[in-house]
Amino acid sequence: MFMGEFNHTIDTKGRLIIPAKIREQLGDTCIVTKGFDDCLSIYTLEKWEKISVALQSQPSTKAGIRALKRFVFGSAAELDFDRQGRVLVPSPLREHAHLKKNAVILGAGDHVEIWSREQYESYDEEVAPSMEELAESLEGIML
Repeated sequence: MFMGEFNHTIDTKGRLIIPAKIREQLGDTCIVTKGFDDCLSIYTLEKWEKISVALQSQPSTKAGIRALKRFVFGSAAELDFDRQGRVLVPSPLREHAHLKKNAVILGAGDHVEIWSREQYESYDEEVAPSMEELAESLEGIML
């Protein structure tokens, strides 16, 4: 399970260090794609295969399914780590997530998210007040 919040910077070439703790779980190659809420989502190859099978099994006759497939698959890219534990985040994905210099790498259970620090702080301020209410609605799931 991916956990934790890590602050890193993106260099001028678009490379981002992924913490060793996260890299170990991702394996040598992983998949990055657009995520919801203006972030990026990184998946292990195993999880990506499950997502792919599930999405591909849906009928392309439905407009919403076609749109989701385009959103998820159209921007997807393989990521490989260099010797310093960095990945090169493709330019279109950096643009989608508003990534310029400061990034937050966030463990999100079954995947990892990459946010621009500014976007994440704004998102966190927006949703933090409703977390108690959400936790109450998930009674029996939360501790």
